[in-house]
Amino acid sequence: MSDVQIHPTAIVDPGAALGSGTVVGPYCIVGADVVLGAECWLQHHVTLVGPMRVGARNKFYAYCSIGQQTQDLKYAGEPTYLEIGDENTFREFCTVNRSTTAEGRTRVGSCGNFLAYSHIGHDCTVGDAVVFSNNGTLAGHVQVHDHAIMGGLTAVHQFCRIGRFAITGGCSKIVQDVPPFMIADGNPAEIRGINLVGLERNNFAPEAVKLIKEAFRLIYRSKYNTRQALDAIRAEIAQTPEITQLVEFIEASARGITR
Repeated sequence: MSDVQIHPTAIVDPGAALGSGTVVGPYCIVGADVVLGAECWLQHHVTLVGPMRVGARNKFYAYCSIGQQTQDLKYAGEPTYLEIGDENTFREFCTVNRSTTAEGRTRVGSCGNFLAYSHIGHDCTVGDAVVFSNNGTLAGHVQVHDHAIMGGLTAVHQFCRIGRFAITGGCSKIVQDVPPFMIADGNPAEIRGINLVGLERNNFAPEAVKLIKEAFRLIYRSKYNTRQALDAIRAEIAQTPEITQLVEFIEASARGITR
């Protein structure tokens, strides 16, 4: 634990492993079987509970509680797991729960920005470069794909998926999957359009955006049902990586897509 700084009021279990350059601030608690990568930063009153593995350069602000046991009532008491990538920011009062069983994992990717009071439930999988606005809340077994953005006070039902570069409006209730590149808003949520600003900010080519717009029209603004819309997309639209991803996401939906 070379170059690790631990405030005298912090409690770090001997069974924890802290990477080089990590800073543990006042009144933090780091439990056994917590492994932190290099240059992590714990502000103050942060609680980390293992078993959990955390990558490098993650920031944990005041009163985060990361790695507590699942809230699933089926939990039987065995060791369960949480994995977090690199360079995430967890703002004040964020909570992330471990999996319910030893066979599962709660996984958080890298470069995410989780604002105050965000919650990631048991067995969720969260991708890279996501943004959770204040009080963004995931129930168990939710999947959030890379570059997705959750508006403030969004609540996501168990087993739902939020696709890549999708965005939800504030106070949205998500009870079915949100396909990639879409805007979902409302209670319950409806698809309002494509995430045009997000696509432009991430340098999607104009032709790619045009094709996504056409796929949106076939799925949401035509007379087709979902299966007919997917068949039309295959027949009428160039099968670029974005279009293929959109079609495969919808085809894999167990809960159905937000309409």
